[in-house]
Amino acid sequence: MTQENRTARLTVLIDPRKKAVFERLCAEEDAVPSQVVRRLLRRYIEERLGKPWTPADTPQPESPRAPKPRAPKPRAPKPR
Repeated sequence: MTQENRTARLTVLIDPRKKAVFERLCAEEDAVPSQVVRRLLRRYIEERLGKPWTPADTPQPESPRAPKPRAPKPRAPKPR
């Protein structure tokens, strides 16, 4: 099985009470929250795709992203 690249960060804002319950349940399972979130994401992806997912199934995003071209600044008219 191909090793997953775990370098992308996902920030999610949730209710602090829900976070506390989630962390407690993770601890009871002897798992860190990141492991559980990765498992939940994988399950969701597989349900939506209708097949098992592997890291090789998805092309890597281009990195780093090229900056968008900026429009030139308008020039002031030359004095006569």
